[in-house]
Amino acid sequence: MTAPTTALDAAHAAMTTSPDDAAARLRYFERLADGELFLLLAAEAEGGNLVPKVFDLEGGPVVLAFDLEERLADFAAGVGVPYAALPGRVIATTLAGQGVGLGVNLGVAPSALLLEPATLDWLAAMLRHGPAEAEDHPQAFHAPAALPPGLVQGLSAKLARAGGLASHALLAGVTYRGGRRGHMLAFIDARAGAEAPLAHASAEALTFSGVDAGELDVTFLASNDPACAAMAAFALRFDLPQPAAVQVAAAPQAPGSDPARPPILR
Repeated sequence: MTAPTTALDAAHAAMTTSPDDAAARLRYFERLADGELFLLLAAEAEGGNLVPKVFDLEGGPVVLAFDLEERLADFAAGVGVPYAALPGRVIATTLAGQGVGLGVNLGVAPSALLLEPATLDWLAAMLRHGPAEAEDHPQAFHAPAALPPGLVQGLSAKLARAGGLASHALLAGVTYRGGRRGHMLAFIDARAGAEAPLAHASAEALTFSGVDAGELDVTFLASNDPACAAMAAFALRFDLPQPAAVQVAAAPQAPGSDPARPPILR
């Protein structure tokens, strides 16, 4: 059976088709960091300790990861091998500074790529970029101006994976007291404790959008805050997926107790 085309496959194809497109390269690394990878281990994990299987290649030591379990199985020729499913960002930040490269989908997919240790160091540094706290006073909101497509796409992808952390998000242009203009992303009715991960996800979307010296202010509002209505008149809206309601099984009923479902007589 042919393996499906994954988000990483698509990002890799876009990057290799346009090798001079810096934004396409950034999107690939963002997909790599955000996605789940299956890391080949030297032995079964014990007590939470993971030991990757290291291959000594001519260019230096390398560990291997795959974006589908089926691809890992193909690489192992159907033989059961120990592995761990981890976010790409965890693998990259763990390997950073170790002098070890990462082979992604080697030998099993068109998206095969060997990342050198220096590339992993760079990616880990990108992932460490976080938001800085600041305080200012919005005076007026307006439609967002000339937003780069990469930023909007990046935010959409990030927030699609942030289900349940907020109701939705609004992105609008803003003018602050004193005349400074910029863009504000407001998360509406954020869940308690979700502020830090949402702010970090927003900062990453900006970092990987390829916007030089870009800024995006992030705030958190209640749906009944007057600023929420003021922003909504001009803003782009991002709806975050909401968790599916848990279906509680009904208690069994005695035969004949439901008048709409009389017992069957035999």
